[in-house]
Amino acid sequence: MSMPPLALYVHLPWCVRKCPYCDFNSHTAGTDAPRARYIAALLADFDVEAGRAAGRPLTSIFLGGGTPSLFPPADIDQLLSGIRARFELGADLEITMEANPGTVECGDPEGYRAAGINRLSIGAQSFDAVMLTKLGRIHSVDDTARAVDAARTAGFANLNIDLMFGLPGQDIDGAMADLRAAFALRPSHLSWYQLTLEPNTVFHSRPPPHMPSDDLSADIQAAGQALLIEHGFEQYEVSAYARNGQTCRHNLNYWSFGDYLAAGAGAHGKITDSAGIWRYAKKANPLGYMQALESGEAVAVLSALDERELVFEFMLNALRLTHGFELGLFTSRTGLPAEVLSERLLAVSNRGLMEEPVSGFWRASGLGLRFLNDLQAEFLP
Repeated sequence: MSMPPLALYVHLPWCVRKCPYCDFNSHTAGTDAPRARYIAALLADFDVEAGRAAGRPLTSIFLGGGTPSLFPPADIDQLLSGIRARFELGADLEITMEANPGTVECGDPEGYRAAGINRLSIGAQSFDAVMLTKLGRIHSVDDTARAVDAARTAGFANLNIDLMFGLPGQDIDGAMADLRAAFALRPSHLSWYQLTLEPNTVFHSRPPPHMPSDDLSADIQAAGQALLIEHGFEQYEVSAYARNGQTCRHNLNYWSFGDYLAAGAGAHGKITDSAGIWRYAKKANPLGYMQALESGEAVAVLSALDERELVFEFMLNALRLTHGFELGLFTSRTGLPAEVLSERLLAVSNRGLMEEPVSGFWRASGLGLRFLNDLQAEFLP
C-alpha cells in the first residue's frame, strides 16, 4: 500500500443565518463570531495535524463552513501563515475558500488573494429571486454578480459557482435559466446538485410545498447535463463540472480515497500510516472545540478501518467519479487485493448498475448513477 496524496480541510463554522436545507456543522453568529479565539484554537489544532502529516506535503487546502468569508482577509492570512509554518507544501498548491455572495464584501477579495487563496467557491444556489427567498438565502441575484466581478478584478481565474436544482416549484425552464445565468458569469467550475431534504434540517421536518417529483428532477438533470456539455463543461463527478480541465483537486482527492487532515469544529479526517488507515472527527460544538484545545485536551479519537469498512468507504467515494476507477487504485489506497472487490463488481455489473471495464476503468452505468445511493449500498459491510 502506497501513501496517497494528502490534503487539509479547515472548518470555519459560523454563518449570519443558517439555511433551512443545510445539514453541515454550521452555527448562527450574525457578525459576532469569536474569530480571534477560534483562530487561536485552529493554530493549536494545526500543531496536532502537522504531527499526523509527518512531513508529507499538502496537495490542497480547503477552507469550508459555515461561511469562511465572515473571516476578513487578515484572519485568513493568519491561518494560512500558520499552515505554512507547520506543514510541507506541495508545488502548485490549490487553496480554496468558500464565500457567500452576501458576505464576501466583509473583506476585499484582493485581500483573500494576497493571503494566498487561489480558488474561490461562491454559493449562489439560484439566480431566481423567488427561489432564493424559498431557500432562506440572504443574498440577492445582484450580490452574486457583484461577488463574481470583484473576484475577477482581484485576479481569481479559478472560480466555482455552487448551484442547486430540484427547488420548490422549479420546472425544467427555471432550472435551465439558472444554469444560463451562471454561464454568463464565466466560471471555470460549476457544482450543480439536487436539493435534498436531509435529516436534522428545517426542510426535513417541514418540507417546502411543491417539491419536484423524482421523474421531474431526473428530467431536469438530463436537460442540464446536455446544456452543460453544450457550454463546454465536462462532468467528472456526480455534481461537479469543469471547463478546460479546471477540476477541484481537493475534492478529487476525497473521491479517489486520498488522505486528508482535519482542523476545526466538526471537521472529519482520514490518514494512512504504517499501522493502517484511520478515521477521525473533531468535536462538533465550536465552544467545546475551543475549550478542549485551550486546556490541552484531545479533540478527536482515531478509529481504524477494517477490511469491510475500507471496501465500502472506497466505493462510496469512487462511484461518484464519472470516468470510474481502476482496481489498481483500490489496491494502492486500501492495501487490499483486487479479488476482494472484483466479484462484487461483476455482480452489480450483471444487474446493469455498473459498466464492465473500458481501458481498465470500472464506472457506474447511467442507471447506477441515477440510483447511486442504492448502488453504493451494495458495498455496505
